[in-house]
Amino acid sequence: MVRTMVRKSTGLAASEYSSFLRLFTYVQGYFDERSGYEKLASLLGKQDAKQKTCTNKLFHLAVPPQYYKKIFKHLAHSGLTKACPPTPAESGWTRVVVEKPFGRDLATAQALDRLLGKLFKEEQIYRLDHYLGKETVQNVLAFRFSNAFLEPAWNRRHIERLDLRFWETDGVEDRGDFYDETGALRDVGQNHLLQLLALFTMNNPGTFTASAIRRERIKILRALKPLSLKTIPTHTMRAQYAGYAKLPEVAARSTTETYFRITAELDNPNWRGVPITMEGGKRLPEDNVEVAVTFKHHTPCLCPPDRHDHYQNVLRYRLRPSEGVVTSFWVKKPGTAMVIEEKELGFNYRSAYAPEEFIDAYEKLILDAMAGDQTLFVSTEEIEASWRFIDPIVRAWKHKKSPLLFYQPQTLPRSSP
Repeated sequence: MVRTMVRKSTGLAASEYSSFLRLFTYVQGYFDERSGYEKLASLLGKQDAKQKTCTNKLFHLAVPPQYYKKIFKHLAHSGLTKACPPTPAESGWTRVVVEKPFGRDLATAQALDRLLGKLFKEEQIYRLDHYLGKETVQNVLAFRFSNAFLEPAWNRRHIERLDLRFWETDGVEDRGDFYDETGALRDVGQNHLLQLLALFTMNNPGTFTASAIRRERIKILRALKPLSLKTIPTHTMRAQYAGYAKLPEVAARSTTETYFRITAELDNPNWRGVPITMEGGKRLPEDNVEVAVTFKHHTPCLCPPDRHDHYQNVLRYRLRPSEGVVTSFWVKKPGTAMVIEEKELGFNYRSAYAPEEFIDAYEKLILDAMAGDQTLFVSTEEIEASWRFIDPIVRAWKHKKSPLLFYQPQTLPRSSP
């Protein structure tokens, strides 16, 4: 049954699928037992001797972070992380892919990096946040810097506010043990939303190289103005949907947030003074992941005499569920009077391209790791900068500096900062 499902998902015929499977060798073991690593090292050693080469090794750790230390210990003792003798550049590399979460706070993130640093160099470490592999996320820089009409207006002189949203209609379901220790802010705020913020506000990197793009993302994350104990109650909100505390593996009196909202600001010349809101959570009214850019309407306003508010354009960059870009613009309604109406101009990814042209986020990221391209992976500097912004908020919430609100599933919490 499983083989049939996999074959159908790959689009391979039965004969092609069998040939494909023969390219693989499977070694069974448990990641907390040394014997499995030794069997793998022995097998790879025999293959190297037979083929007179040095095996490329990509270790993908999709496990809870508390197991990292044990896994790395066994990798080291088995010899799997040992460097190969001098070999051609295209062979003999060893890399590790580490799935988020990258720690629970700054201290644990730094401890994880120290642990990784004992076995690998930074260029060997691939910190995987699958959201960076999505087509629409990869497209942000192309959209911003390949369209000449956008860049001159992409700053605080022309933009009034940025709103980043990560709404999910799903609940926590059977992830109670993980989620109750994590919460919405750590689950999607510290990583997905901050990475989107960096992509939408960073300067032109000049090239599409990993080092250039990472350098500009780091600058943005370091420019986030930290919130203080005085501003956290007014600039943040946390809430929990009704019924969450009754889920399996969730504490009966849990104070874990399933929704958050933060108002932030960047302390740099391009964005100083522009309010940035980030919100996300579970059991919300709709599935909606987007970045909304609200442009200013400069004065004087060429508006009809009876129009007291200024017309504004809003660009919505949608990542889910309807991937694409929609922007509002204003037109005169036909007739004798000067009546101006708002209309939309849009681009939809799924309508523009055939389904087979899309690459799954994980496929793209694993392919990049094999190719040695770190562009879509998170650097240690980005992780540390993110935690420096998030940590004070988490600590303040833990000490009840902001009240925990409650909301009914499929509704939005009513109070806002």
